[in-house]
This record gives sequence, structure tokens and C-alpha cells, in this order.
Amino acid sequence: MAQPTGPGRTVILTVDDDPGVSRSIARDLRRRYGDTYRVVRAESGETALDTLRELKLRGDQVAVVLADYRMPRMNGIEFLEQAIDVYPGARRVLLTAYADTNAAIDAINLVDLDHYLLKPWDPPEEKLYPVLDDLLAAWRARRHRTVATTKVVGHRWSARSSDVREFLARNQVPYRWYSCDEPEGRRLLDAAGQDAERLPLVIAPDGTARAQPGDPELASLVGLATAPAEEFYDLVVIGGGPAGLGAAVYGASEGLRTVLVERSATGGQAGQSSRIENYLGFPDGVSGGQLTERARRQAAKFGAEILSACEVSGLEVNGASRTVRFSDGSAVCAHSVLLATGVSYRRLTAPGLDDLTGRGVFYGSALTEAPSCQGHDVYVVGGANSAGQAAMYLSRGAKSVTLVVRGPSLEASMSHYLIQQIEDTPNIDVRTGTVVEAAHGSDHLEQLTLRDVESGHTELVGTQWLFAFIGAAPRTDWLDGTVARDERGFILAGPDLGVDGRPPNDWELDRPPYHLETSVPGVFVAGDARAESAKRVASAVGEGAMAVMLVHRYLEQS
Repeated sequence: MAQPTGPGRTVILTVDDDPGVSRSIARDLRRRYGDTYRVVRAESGETALDTLRELKLRGDQVAVVLADYRMPRMNGIEFLEQAIDVYPGARRVLLTAYADTNAAIDAINLVDLDHYLLKPWDPPEEKLYPVLDDLLAAWRARRHRTVATTKVVGHRWSARSSDVREFLARNQVPYRWYSCDEPEGRRLLDAAGQDAERLPLVIAPDGTARAQPGDPELASLVGLATAPAEEFYDLVVIGGGPAGLGAAVYGASEGLRTVLVERSATGGQAGQSSRIENYLGFPDGVSGGQLTERARRQAAKFGAEILSACEVSGLEVNGASRTVRFSDGSAVCAHSVLLATGVSYRRLTAPGLDDLTGRGVFYGSALTEAPSCQGHDVYVVGGANSAGQAAMYLSRGAKSVTLVVRGPSLEASMSHYLIQQIEDTPNIDVRTGTVVEAAHGSDHLEQLTLRDVESGHTELVGTQWLFAFIGAAPRTDWLDGTVARDERGFILAGPDLGVDGRPPNDWELDRPPYHLETSVPGVFVAGDARAESAKRVASAVGEGAMAVMLVHRYLEQS
């Protein structure tokens, strides 16, 4: 049994199935940290998880979790993988014997391990305390992002409530959800002086409450930066996906005054992926959220400024300056601009879908909504990797997952490894040559009409959940008349701008455009928004880095 806990100090949790070892490490931890932290020990992974969940419900904070690798039923890596879901901000340490160091190294990627310690750790003054001191300092440095006190009161089938939860989750802002139909939700509404007609209600950690906040107001409410600190930069990066984050890291690390502006949350489509398994350096896969958070921290460490909930509405050329205008009327200027706006999922056009969006019909929201799908029949539309990854993730708890694919097979658009995983998952069914004909429901999705493309036969199926991952629509309408785009809206750059390798007729410089340079000198493009791009995370990161090299070249010659 874990030791009982009471409210008060932040927790350091240790779990080891050997009672003697468990008592020993708890004793050493209390000797050093007992005056500041509450040391809690458990003797099994299952018990430790129950303890973490109890601490979470109480609103307590956990700074460090130490787990022994060799435990029966649930080893240390398996425990830490589940502990991430409860306390993603807690620092994670694996206790291991010398013979298990390879497993510890593998865990660095699998569970985003912060450190592993070899047993025995005597003397603790040399082998234990310095490690814990560093981890606790790192945890305290970002403590404002791990305090789980933001509260959201809403309705399960409210589109805006779903949007707010998605915004907070993707921006790594911990929150607690309360249904307006539950007693605690009603108590919070009463305390804020609001009624159930103006939902969602968001209550910030300091007690400030806002009903139906827009994204900019929501971002400010939870402490995210929404306005630039300066008026002029060397580089403005528009879009916080892999390309934009890559550019922010390289730009800031190489001394450029860099600001990244994002309309919603960093990560783009990749940030919504439950598991990316073909990204270089992560043999066991990594979630899009983990990869995004690492990149965001890396960019911030080098001094890049990151703005959230900033909707860009225009781009202007004013001599040597490039002006980026926002929808709220404000603007920021820079020597150079990188367009890394990425793409969005295309909307399904069948009758009933628009009315039910956010109320059972979702676009790229599998991670946020997955807990509510437990034991239900779920439908996923799409045949590319994002749809396959969502199907795999949802299959962990759903009764069944049906992958609806218009094409005749998955081979044309999905990676081979993912197709194999889907084939090996018994509760995933793939329906090729099928489209969604209509959606039905009153206040939420209740049924779908599916149509066989070849025969025209239709079938009515019951479900409350539809997730769509289809197509790639570039977010470039606001650039109309400013930079050259192809017929689908993707941005042309470098040699694609001219004919037979020659610059376009309206190109104003003696040199030809650089490889990622658009029709406007000093304005570059990277990632999925670029015409003929690879549409892969690794290539987007590479293009972001390459763009910074070309920005340097542009600045040197300007």
C-alpha cells in the first residue's frame, strides 16, 4: 500500500516492489528533501498509479516520480508510460541494475525519461542528490505550466466547449472539466454568477472567470503570450507546426531576433498525432504532443518569442521591412518572414455534418475526445497516416473503430508499418470504397449513412463519434494578391516561380529567388504550405532549418 497522503507539500513519489529498497530510497529522500517535499512510496505500479490519480483529484502537485525497472505485473517503464498521462509535467527517473541499462536507454524515447539511476546509489550525496536537485530545479522552472487549477464548465455536446478543451490541451495547459449537469459544475456556475446559457465557463488559476471566451481572451486568461514584446524583429515565423518550430529553434539559436506566431497551438497537424513512429531518432515512436512540447521548449530556451491565438490577416512590403498584420488590427514588422502555416483537414460536405461539428463530429481531435469514446463504436474517415494513427489510438478503449476510406486500399497513402498495425488490431475494421453520405442527430451525432462508392448501396449505422482526417487545405487565402500560389492555394517558391529556371517577370532583384523564397524577396515558405512539399514531419523540420540559412543569406545581401 502507498503511504497515506494529506494536503500540503509537493510530492516526490517512489515505487519499488522490494520493501527494503522502497524504505531505503524513501529514507534517503526524506533526509534531503523532507522539509520541502512530501515523499510518498508505493510497492507496486498499480498502487502507485492509484496514488497518482488520487493526488490529481485533490489538486496536489507531483514533481518527480522514481520507479524501479524490475517489478512484477507492471515494470517501471510500463508504469512511467501511464504516469505521463496523469502527471505529464513530473520528472521521470528509472531505477535499474547495471544489467538493465539498455532498457533504461530505450526508455528515454519511450517515456521521455529524464534520468536513470543505477542501484545501489550509495553514497546518495554523490549519486542521488545531485540528480534530484537538477530535476527539481527544472520542474520548479516551469511550475506555472503544471498547476492543474484551470477549470472548464461546459456541456458534453457543445461545440465551443470542445474547442476550448482542445485549445487548452494542445497548448499544454492543464485543466479540469466539469459538466454543467453535475453538482460541482453547477456550484462553479453559481460561484461565478453565470448560468448554463453562457457556456463554456473558464476559471483561471487566480479565480478569474470568463464565459464563452474567444481564443485570444482564453490564451491571455491562462497566461499564454498573445502580443509581441517588440515592434521589429529579424524574423517572423507564421505557423507553429514542425517547420515553424524548426525555424524558430535555428533562428533564435543563431542570434536572430525571432518571434513565432500561431493561430491556435504549436504543433500543427503533427501535434495532434497520437504516435509518430517513423521520425528519425525515436525508434519506439513519440506522440505529436511530446515532440511539439520539446521543440517549443527548445525554441524558448534559445530566446524565441512564441505567441498564441494570433490570427494573421495580411502581409505588406514596406521598403526593406515586411509587415505582418493581425486580425485584431495590430501588426509586427521584420526584415524577413517565414510562411509555415501548414494545412488544415478538409471539411466533409455530407448533409448534417456541419450542424454536428463539435457535437460528435470532429476534425483532428482524437486525443482530446478519446477518453469519452471508451466502450463506444467509433468511425474515422481518411486513408493517410493521420487517420491510421487516430484509429490505432482510439482502438485502445473503443468497442470498435471503423476506418472509412474512399479509395480502394490503404497502400496508396498510408505507411506500410501503420497498415500492418491496423491489420493486427482486432477491433479495427477497414471499409474501403466507402464515403459518409449523411449524418443524423438532434443535439449530437447519433447515426451515419455510409455509401458504397461502386454499388451505390447505403447503410445506416449507429455511432456518437466521427473523426475526419481527410485532405490538405492550405491556410493561405489571406495571402491572395501578395505572394504567388498554385491553383490549389499552395505557395510557390524558388525554381517553381519561373519558367525553365528563369525568375518570374515581376521579380525585382538581379539574383534569382532562393530555393524556399517566395515571389516576395525576404519572404520564405517551409513545410506543408509549400507547393510540392513532401508532407512529412522530418522534411518540414528540415525546410524550417534550411529557411533560416537562406534568411541569413538574404540579410547579408540586403
